[in-house]
Amino acid sequence: MNTIIITTAVIGIVGVIVGAGLVFAGRKFYVEVDEKEIAVREVLPGNNCGACGYAGCDAVAAAIAKGEAPVNTCPVGGAPVAAKVGEIMGLTAEDKERLVAFVMCKGSCEVTQNQGTYIGVKDCRTALLSGVSVTDCDYGCMGFGTCASVCPQEAIKVVDGVAVVDREKCIGCGLCVRNCPKHIIELVPYKNNVSVQCSNRDKGPLVRKVCTAGCIGCSMCVRQCEHDAVHVVDNLAHVDYNNCVQCGKCVEKCPAKVITPAAR
Repeated sequence: MNTIIITTAVIGIVGVIVGAGLVFAGRKFYVEVDEKEIAVREVLPGNNCGACGYAGCDAVAAAIAKGEAPVNTCPVGGAPVAAKVGEIMGLTAEDKERLVAFVMCKGSCEVTQNQGTYIGVKDCRTALLSGVSVTDCDYGCMGFGTCASVCPQEAIKVVDGVAVVDREKCIGCGLCVRNCPKHIIELVPYKNNVSVQCSNRDKGPLVRKVCTAGCIGCSMCVRQCEHDAVHVVDNLAHVDYNNCVQCGKCVEKCPAKVITPAAR
């Protein structure tokens, strides 16, 4: 009987000590939870795509709650999510310009030639590391769809050997931009309707030998533009989206038809 009493007493004392320890530890290591951070996290879409520039939705929610990021930081949620986050933070959500991916290559199977049949992992990065040039143009799209494989919205498809972006599906997360080994995908304003669909920086005659749809650096687009929105740098035309008024004169005069109105 004494053994039972002693055992019970020991267990009770140990329980009190453990309980007191847990209470002390809870107070010692307590991390204050920001109610706004939790509320913001609940309205974010949860894609964890990194399009906002943060590691994920948890990280951007914390930044917004601390005032380190604007309420419209999430490009995936768009205006509706920005409005909800603004209500939580007591701030007005200003419109954020929508960006979409654009592939700077028009080198389909019809305008350039394959150098051979590539046998290996169907991944642009792997193919590039192997040292193989899939097409005659060293600057163009490799067509194995690495960009398509990383797109969370399935907004990219490879058509006739070239990646093509569905602007309506694209959320501008930038994953395709970061994963393209040729660096021929950029984010452009959705509202803009003029882009240069080429990345070849060689001189005109060399471009023509490898692709009949490449920019030849003739500067006719520059001469046509009245708003200083088009420049030729390293033999390649570039559009300054801040100055472009989308008049379409450069599109009309481009002899290679490489300055194209964006497909919608």
